[in-house]
Amino acid sequence: QVQLVESGGGLVQAGDSLRLSCAASGRTLSTYTMAWFRQAPGKEREFVAAISWRNSRTYYADSVKGRFTISRDNAKNTVYLQMNSLKPEDTAVYYCAADLRTIGTYPNEYDYWGQGTQVTVSS
Repeated sequence: QVQLVESGGGLVQAGDSLRLSCAASGRTLSTYTMAWFRQAPGKEREFVAAISWRNSRTYYADSVKGRFTISRDNAKNTVYLQMNSLKPEDTAVYYCAADLRTIGTYPNEYDYWGQGTQVTVSS
C-alpha cells in the first residue's frame, strides 16, 4: 500500500506561483508512475501532469504546458508540482496519484490517491 499526502496549496493571485508536494509512505515511489490531477467544483477530475518512474519522462495537459513542472525526488519519496503564472481557471483541489503502470491520463488508471490540497487563484 502507498499512502500519499499533498501539501502546499493556498490562496494566491493570478500570475503568482505555488509548489505542491506529495509525500509518500508505505512503499518507495521509485517504481511508480506519479501524477497530479485536479477537480474544480461541478467538474470531473482532470489530468494535469505525470512523471514516469523509469526515465522521469513527463507529460502535461495542454492547459498547463509551459506553466507547470512535475518533478520527483525518489530519495525523499516526494513528487512536486511547480505551478507558475497561475490563472483563476487553475482553481481546484489538486490530487496526487500513483500507479505501477505506465503514464496514464485518466483517473481510473491510478490505484493510489491522496486527499487533495486546495488551490485558489483570485483574479
